[in-house]
Amino acid sequence: MANAGGGAVCNGNLYSHKKQDGSQNGNCMKNGLVKEVQQNGKPHFYEKPIVESFEEAPLHVMVFTYMGYGIGTLFGYLRDFLRNSGIEKCNAAIEREEQKDFVPLYQNFENFYTRNIYMRIRDNWNRPICSAPGPLFDVMERVSDDYNWTFRFTGRIIKDVINMGSYNFLGLAVRYDESMRTVKEVLEEYGVGVASTRHEMGTLDKHKELEDLVAQFLKVEAAMVFGMGFATNSMNIPALVGKGCLILSDELNHASLVLGARLSGATIRIFKHNNMQSLEKLLRDAVIYGQPRTRRAWKKILIMVEGVYSMEGSIVNLPQIVALKKKYKAYLYIDEAHSIGSVGPTGRGVAEFFGMDPQDVDVLMGTFTKSFGASGGYIAGRKDLVDYLRVHSHSAVYATSMSPPIAEQIIRSMKFIMGLDGTTQGLKRVRQLAKNTRYFRQRLNEMGFIIYGNEESPVVPLLLYMPGKVAAFARHLLKRKIGVVVVGFPATPLAEARARFCVSAAHTREMLDTVLEALDEMGDLLNLKYSRNKKSARPELYDETSFELDD
Repeated sequence: MANAGGGAVCNGNLYSHKKQDGSQNGNCMKNGLVKEVQQNGKPHFYEKPIVESFEEAPLHVMVFTYMGYGIGTLFGYLRDFLRNSGIEKCNAAIEREEQKDFVPLYQNFENFYTRNIYMRIRDNWNRPICSAPGPLFDVMERVSDDYNWTFRFTGRIIKDVINMGSYNFLGLAVRYDESMRTVKEVLEEYGVGVASTRHEMGTLDKHKELEDLVAQFLKVEAAMVFGMGFATNSMNIPALVGKGCLILSDELNHASLVLGARLSGATIRIFKHNNMQSLEKLLRDAVIYGQPRTRRAWKKILIMVEGVYSMEGSIVNLPQIVALKKKYKAYLYIDEAHSIGSVGPTGRGVAEFFGMDPQDVDVLMGTFTKSFGASGGYIAGRKDLVDYLRVHSHSAVYATSMSPPIAEQIIRSMKFIMGLDGTTQGLKRVRQLAKNTRYFRQRLNEMGFIIYGNEESPVVPLLLYMPGKVAAFARHLLKRKIGVVVVGFPATPLAEARARFCVSAAHTREMLDTVLEALDEMGDLLNLKYSRNKKSARPELYDETSFELDD
């Protein structure tokens, strides 16, 4: 990124371009603090320090992690041999005998990990919940008699499990109470389904009311809502870019962004996570060299990022990316699925978090599935952008419209956050979430765990590394009536399995202390306190000097 003085932002730091005489000019950023970034002659002041942690694991931890996977692989091949020989029963999907000469429908090697590693610890996923996903929920107990190939329910309900896994950031996904009366009224008046698309008979007054409210909340010209968050990305990106366009995508972008980019037919290039050097090199090469073979200029260059990354807990470095996109005349698409409602002084996402104008972002996307306790998504920005999508969006043309009670739930939640309900309870929830997040992260750091991400992010990944510890961690915590989400390969790198905690404004200090006490004991039991307080260069995989951009 360059400012008026010629500074370049690289790996979270603002470096000045070196002149041939060795002098430097421009503004600079020390310890992640941006003092000033001047864009188009208009200074923008940003005084918030960017504090993110990606600590390296000790060498012995990585050695034992890879050894664990190696031993598991060896035994997996042995068990596959026993299954193929008929000595051991094969419970996995197999080809029918009459199709043995066909091309295999179930590729054995592709399913190897699922059969031999995932199945051993499958009881830690897809646990059936039988209550609202509030700060406490109820779990249906199940057991397996065949090593997790099948499950049976015992009929017992595990009551009042502390919910540390749901994206219920503001605590608005709860069981029915009197505050939801308007949702009930809309259900009675409109019914559940619309049974039509937005282009046909599926645009209701509730949809228009919601779109106007979203635009007001985000402080942009217009917005359009969709019935499914995943499809908001995957079905709208192909309407914005196509053949002859270039997408620059963060390496940790969500699967919906990846799918949308692939469906668009545009050329895709990946830059290292939150790495401004890597992004600027791709931008500069795109402008200089253009399209492969023809060397024609790209029709569009679209930068795609997320607000809060759900597996890393990091926050996009928006000031630097905006300056880069302005310098190279690119467009910016930001997915705020996890950041809208959960970051910023009033919950308006990363633009507010950094004190920036939301109109600096060309396409604002978000979902209603997290902070708003509902479902669906939105695209917001300039009116001409939204009008274009109303005509060309695949979701608008082919997908069923958002359910009216869902639309009313979002309207109710958004008014609550904005204070349009006549109270300040929504603002208090946003502040409580920030307070809970800082407290939870600080305590985990003090205990000696390795946790990833930004200190303001309510998504808190705690690194477990070894597959055996992933299973033990989740099982032991459930026995203590604490529900957590554990994540491993292929959703994370092979050696970086983790538990992902989602902090909520609805969590009381007593709940968080109960969880922290259990984690402290679990860290000692499973030897999970790996932190040496040494920051990692993992997100910055390139040597900085190799990206020095000379004038």
